[in-house]
Amino acid sequence: MEGTWSFGLAVLFVALAGLAALGSNRLSERTRIPAPAFFLVVAAVAVDVFPALRELPTTTVQDVVTVALVVLLFQGGMDIGWRRFRPEARAILSIGVLGTFATAGLLAVGAHLVLGLDWRTALLLGTALAPTDPAVVFSVLGRRRITGRTGVLLPGESGANDPVGIALMAGLLGASSGSALETGGHTVLLFVEEMAIGAAFGVAGGWALKLLIRKVPLPAEGLYPLRTLAGAFAVYGLTTVAHGSGFLAVFVAGVLLGDVRAPYKKEIERFHTALGSLGEVVAFTLLGLTVPLWTFTMEGAWTDGIVLAVLLAFVIRPLVLTALLWPMDLSLGEKTFLAFTGLKGAVPVLLGSYLVSSGVGDADRLYDVVFVVVVFSVVVQGSLVPTVARWCRVPMRTVELEPWALGVRLRDRPEGVARHLVEEGSPAEGSTVDGLDIGEDTWISMVVREGHLVPVSGDTRLRTGDEVLLITGDDGKACAALFTAERT
Repeated sequence: MEGTWSFGLAVLFVALAGLAALGSNRLSERTRIPAPAFFLVVAAVAVDVFPALRELPTTTVQDVVTVALVVLLFQGGMDIGWRRFRPEARAILSIGVLGTFATAGLLAVGAHLVLGLDWRTALLLGTALAPTDPAVVFSVLGRRRITGRTGVLLPGESGANDPVGIALMAGLLGASSGSALETGGHTVLLFVEEMAIGAAFGVAGGWALKLLIRKVPLPAEGLYPLRTLAGAFAVYGLTTVAHGSGFLAVFVAGVLLGDVRAPYKKEIERFHTALGSLGEVVAFTLLGLTVPLWTFTMEGAWTDGIVLAVLLAFVIRPLVLTALLWPMDLSLGEKTFLAFTGLKGAVPVLLGSYLVSSGVGDADRLYDVVFVVVVFSVVVQGSLVPTVARWCRVPMRTVELEPWALGVRLRDRPEGVARHLVEEGSPAEGSTVDGLDIGEDTWISMVVREGHLVPVSGDTRLRTGDEVLLITGDDGKACAALFTAERT
């Protein structure tokens, strides 16, 4: 019975920790400190209070965080969807790929000059700190959602630079200790190979999953989200076995599935959103357990980390993003906001743990520095995000909770029914129902505004954020452009 009591105590501890983590999201809205900061700091304190937590193997943490990251990237890709991703693909690839290389390189220069690291070690540290995490930004914004192009570029950048950073780190760690030219050539070859295989397997996997969820029925509603989840892990596993970037593959697959009309699509989306939130909590908590707080004061990691964090946040990131975003059709405020919001999250800490497990010289110090940079980014930069967003006049809308749903269940896919969201800058914004060029065989049957039904008449004027339900004689694709902002 003692074993049962111990197990019950462990379950109680995990449950209370989970409830506290969920409650921290509410606290985050009030304090403007992102919820992941609480996970990291509380876990780091717990290591000092409960020494037994230090026995958790680093490889176990890496494996669990990898699983969480697969879930997060797949869910992030689904949130964007191909329709929103396609017009911003060039910008996302520019800041996600070129931005990662430039950030890693400039950070390496800074680490070499300021911290006195040799060039290879400095480049490893710069690579670890290059990826970003939009979940931290969204956490501190609460119910406010960034709209327009910025709302696509932020998660799109992270979806691209997380796989790029991980693949670049793998290439650097796998490179021989020969000449700089040999090491650089080997790293580039490994990186290109991983990215190419990852992209190809992501497209193939997304296409296969699309056919699977649309063509193969299952006997129970609850099985549909589980099948999608299993498919995402199958894409990751198959790509990794083929020596490609599994992280890039699941992100691409998620993007391709984002706009697919499929049975139980809403249930699938809700399941993956909830699982993504759980993955974020698990990732930050486990990574926080790997670094006890007392190590910082003994080794001076706070000083090194804060110096590098300030350099990254206020010099390197703004320089890189300003250069890459300059030719793009964005307002000065949007460019400034994107340049500021390169917040760090779980991936840099995960990459830092790779340095430790790979036996890199002075790896413990590097890992502590990475942890401090992430904490600074999450707490200091994160708390400033709402203020910077207001100063930059970034387009945002408040999303109120809508706990009640109105819907119908059909045995077959509904034809001639389409739902659209009125985007800012779209032809539908500010137009009346009669003023929309939707054709004689199409009519608007329902408008939902801020969680409330709006009586529909010819004089009803549509606003940004309205959800519009169309009944049409065709597939409704011709009407989609009316509700979408024009891309340049």
